[in-house]
Amino acid sequence: MTGDPVIVAARRTALTVRGRELSGVDIAQLGGAVVAAAVTDAGMPAVADVIMGNCTGPGGNAGRLSALAAGLGTDVPGGAVDRQCGSGLAAILDAANSVRVDSATRVAGGVESASTAPVRSLKGIPYARAPFAPTGFADPDMLRAAEDLATRDGLTRARQDAYAQRSYSRARASRSKGLFDSELVSVSGVARDTIPRADERLLARLPPLFAGGTVTAGTSTRIGDGAAAVVVSAGGTAPGLALRGAAVIGCDPALPGIGAAPAIAAAIDRAGIGLKDVDAFELVEAFASQSIAVLSRLGIADDDPRVCADGGALALGHPWGASGAVSVVRLFTRLIRSGAPSGTTGVAAASVGGGLGIAAVFEVVR
Repeated sequence: MTGDPVIVAARRTALTVRGRELSGVDIAQLGGAVVAAAVTDAGMPAVADVIMGNCTGPGGNAGRLSALAAGLGTDVPGGAVDRQCGSGLAAILDAANSVRVDSATRVAGGVESASTAPVRSLKGIPYARAPFAPTGFADPDMLRAAEDLATRDGLTRARQDAYAQRSYSRARASRSKGLFDSELVSVSGVARDTIPRADERLLARLPPLFAGGTVTAGTSTRIGDGAAAVVVSAGGTAPGLALRGAAVIGCDPALPGIGAAPAIAAAIDRAGIGLKDVDAFELVEAFASQSIAVLSRLGIADDDPRVCADGGALALGHPWGASGAVSVVRLFTRLIRSGAPSGTTGVAAASVGGGLGIAAVFEVVR
């Protein structure tokens, strides 16, 4: 157990809506800012590599761009990971596995600028996204998948509204208390998350996004811009979050929203603990229906205070390639910066388009 890699620093940018406060900032600037801040926090003299998750491009190797923009030197390489909404967390797991091999410190995370991503086309015809699954498989976009999951699980509009309202309320309360301040890096003068007001009355007035459906704009996350990065060091380093278990699984591409549930179950089994032993969960809340479905499959209540205690992606936004890493930064603040004792555990997880789930179990070491 002492050999498990340890996250010793974690930072993120503010999360803003596509086309808003960070719309003019590209992935090099976003990624470079969080990488530089995390390395400074850790006080590490050398970094072996920078691995960053990214979904929409524009390409050019997000890890290398971030390393150079952070001023780490031309001898520090970089790599990019694409597991869609799980990319940032996948990058951290890839970095941790490399640290196990050679004990060299790495930086990992995710970055997304939906605002500056290029418009793609096929034979001159623009298209919104690349396929999540090939011909012969269901390939719903995530909004359609969220509605299908709500229908399959019988999730009422009221239940989804209530879940979303808790996320908004928790995020606004935590921002007002300054609970995000220590993890944030200012970029182009932007150092505050965009969190809309959304109470029960407002949520109830929003129309469904599909005729006869239950998913609304209020129970769906907003596409965002942002970045997050952590420093991963060799086992024995403290204080920090030691990686105790992880899992990446596949599930039915028709219902990608459930992927986090079996991934969490597998990760905690590999960590040798049970769900009741987890003190903090950070899910990528792409949709209320998706989050409820995952929690239900694990036997966890919708309003469990361990889950996204400061609000999640429903309130803060969803910069696809960065969101998995944002979840780890949030765990770092909730457990390390808050002074949680050794042995406290946290889980970061995401469901992923195409039918994937990814999860990691961390333990506080001091």
